[in-house]
Amino acid sequence: MWLNQLQIAVIEKNTSKLNELIGDIPDLKIKKDIDSAICLLDEASLLLTSLRDDKKSSMQQMQKTIKFLKATESKKSSSLDIKL
Repeated sequence: MWLNQLQIAVIEKNTSKLNELIGDIPDLKIKKDIDSAICLLDEASLLLTSLRDDKKSSMQQMQKTIKFLKATESKKSSSLDIKL
């Protein structure tokens, strides 16, 4: 049951479900189940790394866009310009 849920979470890229399942790893007795769990956990690790890198790239792009927008923003002149 746990292996099936883990497999579905990896396929669906459901990070909250992965977190929940990884926090509650059962005591597996059968070698086939252990091997399957290792493979699925490796896939989950690759998935999370990929999602983290994508998010990091998006954040960097947003920061560049914000810097660009701030650089192109026109300066507002003060309404209290007093000339002598």
